Amino acid sequence: MPAETADGAIAAPAETAVETRGLEPVPDGERTGRVRELVPTWVAANISVLLLTMGAGLVILNGLNIWQVLVVAIAAPVISYGLVGLISIAGKRGGAPGMALSRAVFGQRGNLFPGALIWVARWGWETINAVSGAYAVLTVLDLLFGIRSNTPLIILTLLLFVGCTFVVSGLGINALRVCSTWSTYLFGGFSVLVLGYLLFTTEWSAVFDKPAGSTAMMIAGIGTIAAGGISWVPSGPDFTRYLPRTASSRGMVGATIGGAGVVVLPMVLMGAVMAVGTPDLATAQDPVSFIGELLPIWLAVPYLLIALIGMLLINSMSMYSAGFTAQTLGIKVPRAWAVSVNAVISLVFGFLLMVVATSFFGSFISFLTLLAVAFSAWIGVFGVDMLRRRTYDGAALLDTTPTSAYWYRGGFAWQAMTAWALALVTGLLFTKVDWFSGPLASTWIGQNGLGWVTGIVTSGVLYAVLPRTAPVEPTPVPAEGGAPVGTLSN
Repeated sequence: MPAETADGAIAAPAETAVETRGLEPVPDGERTGRVRELVPTWVAANISVLLLTMGAGLVILNGLNIWQVLVVAIAAPVISYGLVGLISIAGKRGGAPGMALSRAVFGQRGNLFPGALIWVARWGWETINAVSGAYAVLTVLDLLFGIRSNTPLIILTLLLFVGCTFVVSGLGINALRVCSTWSTYLFGGFSVLVLGYLLFTTEWSAVFDKPAGSTAMMIAGIGTIAAGGISWVPSGPDFTRYLPRTASSRGMVGATIGGAGVVVLPMVLMGAVMAVGTPDLATAQDPVSFIGELLPIWLAVPYLLIALIGMLLINSMSMYSAGFTAQTLGIKVPRAWAVSVNAVISLVFGFLLMVVATSFFGSFISFLTLLAVAFSAWIGVFGVDMLRRRTYDGAALLDTTPTSAYWYRGGFAWQAMTAWALALVTGLLFTKVDWFSGPLASTWIGQNGLGWVTGIVTSGVLYAVLPRTAPVEPTPVPAEGGAPVGTLSN
């Protein structure tokens, strides 16, 4: 019978169909993953019709032309998923989830603060995807059977979507790998069909005649599209901890950017093109039903169903990581059950967004902006720490008592905490959304939507210059295959 760790994780002797491993590092002998598996993983993380809506927003709200949208669609995934790929390297080094490895940086108690903020931010991301999935179901029901949306049906579709998400994320990494691979093929095929349809039905003169927008709006657009990728940065190690230590770091970064970019680029461009025929797309309360208006039913229905699977996978991946984050916060239940907390929260918030909120897109963009700032402070600190560190003490990661090598002073690494807190405040000073405006939001940095960049730079620089207190690292012991634990090969 597997034993339960102090963090509520189940120690599994080997990888099974249903993943039972929690925060504990993956032994070298069980690291059977391959770098190329990251491509479908990050393809699946971006299969969302929201990218179409965001592409339309670049044209309608930001005032960009198609060439500026192209720049945004290329730059955003390179920047954001480049960060995801770089931080993912910590996963193969430590074999543990990202927020568990974060304990080595912030201290056992200190990690609770960024961990709690990231966990709460995931509620919003999962809510947005749950709502998008529910809208996709409602649109299909309307197209096929003429069933109009109503409050009981909204509740039912949310329950079905979140329930399926809970099942897939609870099964763990193997289920996510299989689902990601097949959804990649299906969504790719139908996206080609949609692209072909648009090529022959779009009024291209209206697309290419649109004048260029301001550089500030283009830079801000990059930040908006990149925010989705930035939200995955702390989760990167969750999907690379099964890779062997000898896995290519360059290959990991390339696979991550490539997997995301192959979806983000065409989807954002398609949304920009669709905006010509549906100018109210970016301001619609329902961000999905426009597909039924623009595409014939024989193409719209299967495309929406495949996109529905994609959005389910995005939420499953997010809840998979959220389960680890919940465990790092001291919720002493197995990872699969820790996921249920986020499932319930996304149900409640999803209902409020679909029934009470008046503007889906405005709420979505505001959320993305704040999300990027919230995650950026952690990214700067963790990233600089990665440049200094090559090993993680697995036992110390799980030891939440003063005997842990990562206890530091009272459970806090004050250098990391100081850099993180000051960067978080600094990023918010330059940020403006519908319901919040920082005092420096009118500056060049704020007008270009670079509050999140300020957060990364501030936290990274501060953490780099503050004096470092090194933990007491244990002497490496021979691992399976004769290699010392903690050694790294890039």
